[in-house]
Amino acid sequence: MSSYLDKLFGLHGSTAVVTGGTRGIGQSMALALASAGADIILVQRSEANLDTKRRVEALGRKATVYTADLACQDSVAGLTPKILADGHDVDILVTCAGIQRRHPAHEFPMEDWDEVLQVNLRTVWTMCRDLGAYMRTRTPDATGRRGAIINVASLVSFQGGLNVPAYAAAKGGIAQLTKSLSNQWSHEGVNVNAIAPGYIATDMNEALIKDEKRAASILERIPMGRWGAPDDFEGATVFLAGKACRYVSGEILTVDGGWMGRLHDNMHDWLVIAKLGPGCYILISW
Repeated sequence: MSSYLDKLFGLHGSTAVVTGGTRGIGQSMALALASAGADIILVQRSEANLDTKRRVEALGRKATVYTADLACQDSVAGLTPKILADGHDVDILVTCAGIQRRHPAHEFPMEDWDEVLQVNLRTVWTMCRDLGAYMRTRTPDATGRRGAIINVASLVSFQGGLNVPAYAAAKGGIAQLTKSLSNQWSHEGVNVNAIAPGYIATDMNEALIKDEKRAASILERIPMGRWGAPDDFEGATVFLAGKACRYVSGEILTVDGGWMGRLHDNMHDWLVIAKLGPGCYILISW
């Protein structure tokens, strides 16, 4: 890597905490950070899967595994104190772990709602709060950077989805949480951003992929003409983690093959102006 690119994108000396790093998008994000020079702390349910750890170490970086049940708030609350007590100087947090439960809204079980909100939102909030508080105390580098938080949002942070009300509520919350924390911490050198994946060929979307009619309709609408792959997140992750994004905070970066650029595709672009009163009009587009 040239000295110029290393100055912008190099992460040597950084330590990143990554949730959901054993497979899929999270694994790709962890390996991208390690390839750029960061040591990696992997938060996993167990040590049964050490593939990412081995691959990080093969890149010449340190890899440490901490186990936690992200569906249990007590387990999540005890995680950051353990990491910091062990002397890790964490300056990057990536919250990629997530679960999905699909039911029609009128049949959605409360236990599934609670589990999705716990793993996909409350856990993210807890880790952002605790590690963000630590990052604020770090000595800033020459650019004023103390740390970077990258949350993983979703297209349903913007759209409602079908049969996924809990997931949509959680990911909508991730978008607003990201903006709120950016408002709070960006002036202190902690940049908070999110990546919103589009339709990615991972285990979480297995039900969609197996639904041939729905999968075909999704593929037809993606401008790039393909479903995304975990490797498509490498560049966005390294960018948001380091110095190159020093004036970028509070953003929800979509990695979606152009999906959001066609938000109104196949719809009539009507404009309606309604007069509500003297000098008061409303513009409606659909």
